[in-house]
Amino acid sequence: MSVLEFSNVSQSFGEGSDRSDVLKDINLKVEEGEFLVLLGFSGTGKTTLINLMAGLEMPSKGAVTYRGQPITGPGPERGVIFQNYSLMPWLTVNGNVALAVDTMFPELSKAERAEKVAHYVKMVGLSHAATRRPAELSGGMRQRVNVARALAMDPEMLLLDEPLSALDALTRANLADEIERIWQADQKTCVLITNDVDEAILLADRIIALNPDGSLGQEFKVAIPRPRERGEMNHHEGFKKLRADVTKYLMDVGIEAKVEGARSLPDVTAIHNMPKAQADVKAKESQRIDRFLDFSQLHKIYPTPKGPLTVVEDFDLKINKGEFISLIGHSGCGKSTVLTMAAGLNSISKGVITLDGRGVLGADPERAVVFQSPNLFPWLTAKENVAIGVDKVYPRASQAERQDVVEYYLERVGLADSMDKEASSLSNGMKQRVGIARAFALSPKLLLLDEPFGMLDSLTRWELQEVLMEVWDRTKVTAICVTHDVDEAILLADRVVMMTNGPQATIGKIVDVDLPRPRSRKALLEHPDYYAYRQEVLDFLEEYEHGAKPKPKPARAIAAE
Repeated sequence: MSVLEFSNVSQSFGEGSDRSDVLKDINLKVEEGEFLVLLGFSGTGKTTLINLMAGLEMPSKGAVTYRGQPITGPGPERGVIFQNYSLMPWLTVNGNVALAVDTMFPELSKAERAEKVAHYVKMVGLSHAATRRPAELSGGMRQRVNVARALAMDPEMLLLDEPLSALDALTRANLADEIERIWQADQKTCVLITNDVDEAILLADRIIALNPDGSLGQEFKVAIPRPRERGEMNHHEGFKKLRADVTKYLMDVGIEAKVEGARSLPDVTAIHNMPKAQADVKAKESQRIDRFLDFSQLHKIYPTPKGPLTVVEDFDLKINKGEFISLIGHSGCGKSTVLTMAAGLNSISKGVITLDGRGVLGADPERAVVFQSPNLFPWLTAKENVAIGVDKVYPRASQAERQDVVEYYLERVGLADSMDKEASSLSNGMKQRVGIARAFALSPKLLLLDEPFGMLDSLTRWELQEVLMEVWDRTKVTAICVTHDVDEAILLADRVVMMTNGPQATIGKIVDVDLPRPRSRKALLEHPDYYAYRQEVLDFLEEYEHGAKPKPKPARAIAAE
């Protein structure tokens, strides 16, 4: 029996030339007791869809009904959990949940209401933090309060608008498990908006993709028995097939070939690729310089009131020219510390880094960095932001040639039509495209990527990973990418370097990724060896998951022979 229904619903905003059509001809039935997941890229109207379910917006066309009656506004039978939790900062965990209980159950005694509050706080695992205020809670704990408050309204239906997207991967996984446990206990009808395919498959009875034009796309039934263990999913053939099918559909409808090839790259040489003067500093401490990039007995030590703290210890790695390395590990393992030392942005305490036989001392455009946040000048256009670096590294090129370099790389990352837009008007994904173009345009000897897609939703990450691989495949620049995403690490890398937990973090294991290039996510998901590589990385991360420091395994194939 359907509990909520959309009949020929369309939604648009604005009038005339300013009109924006967000949803188009939506026909949808949500069955009582089911867990429905709506999956799609940013801008496909997911949040608008859930706002219509919640009664926070009225459709421009068609009807939305709940149990056969038109939805005319919010109602207590439909509890909403948003991406951003809006807790009362002066109230404790108990106090925030009590707001809902007091509203819904005014006829109960004070003791009975307190018992209900305690029940919902316990349900989300926060009994130990019941007297804390939001400022004393982590992001994951605050979102748990949000979940408890929505449950305390005792709704018939839960509407979840990307409630986990602002959380780190481990917290996100734990809270997703919590939501599934609550759903199974109460058998409430649930609708979840997400952009994470794995999360969708783990939670859903049914997945419906949203197309970029705002229409409903393909429906996928999830017939995998519950409970669904994350670890087992890596070996479950049904899970792997569904994952590949959903991924293929989303990439086919959402990631079009946006790069264009009309412009050619001028024959110009960056200043750091010209012959060096004798006065340049040579590496003195390197044990060997037969590799293009050599991390030799690298240490990073910080002074503290309690004495020196060794964050990275004996990081030793040799990288060949044109090799792509993924550096992965849990938060605090020193991944970004290693990267910033390679960039010359963080001093080396002990050991040495050599690049092309020369010691790394200070920042240099020969080592281009793409950070999680691209740090553009907001008042400059995309073209002007890229040109700043290009003008410095091609001193012998004409103005026209430098302009061609800028436009070539902006075209390659899919911004041919947005070159003249100011950075402040670009989406986060577009800004990161400018950051990638800016890095490649420097013609660096070494490309350093520090969680370059970490602030983006997972489907936008897929798109930019495709862009990165396409441009890298043309340049074959030596690259290191810091990431916490196992699939991203394997997709991009020739080798995945795994770090032990900090402090005193070092290389724990190295996996050689022998998968064909050029790569695409769709092709890799269908490759017979892909899930074996994935399991190898997952096993290592699981061993170190809760801050433990097992004895590091001997690093396999540290040197690329």
